[in-house]
Amino acid sequence: MKNLLISLIVSAGLMSVAHAGDAEAGKAKSATCAACHGADGNSLAPTFPKIAGQGERYLIKQITDIRDGNRQVPEMTPFVTGLSDEDIADLAAYFAAQAPTTGGADEKLAQLGERIYRAGVEDKGIPACLACHGPTGAGIDAAGFPHLAGQHATYTETQLNKFSMEQRANDGGRMMRDIAKRMHATEIEAVASYIQGLR
Repeated sequence: MKNLLISLIVSAGLMSVAHAGDAEAGKAKSATCAACHGADGNSLAPTFPKIAGQGERYLIKQITDIRDGNRQVPEMTPFVTGLSDEDIADLAAYFAAQAPTTGGADEKLAQLGERIYRAGVEDKGIPACLACHGPTGAGIDAAGFPHLAGQHATYTETQLNKFSMEQRANDGGRMMRDIAKRMHATEIEAVASYIQGLR
């Protein structure tokens, strides 16, 4: 009944599904997430993303896309297949409410990474990352642009490479695929490292 009510309210434009979740219910449902993402969403493994403090709208889209087969993440599929829309909204509300941890940037890559993040690469048509992800990497939840600050460099680099090779294709309007395709490996590595050090 609650799912139907949420769907009706959302379709009427009275509430965004991104803010329909119950964080307390999400905490109770998050036990299976902890093995990879940490109990509070701060993954210790650099191959698994930190999801603490991530925007609800972004989390809902990613989990739903994986559940529905619109994003291929084989290691997550068994855990999300049986989730309802309500479960996903509750999990998103819980992890969005957690405080993200930060990391550090590789000093050898920091200058190039900062330049790309803050100014883009004009001659290659690469826009500044901060245009969508904000000057501090906080993202823009209302637009579904993810929080990046402190994200593991390994994870970010992997995702940018997947976008560039069309192995990940759930970005609106091909935005990330078109950007990542213009970046060479060193630029991807540098910006991923810089993002890890953002606070």
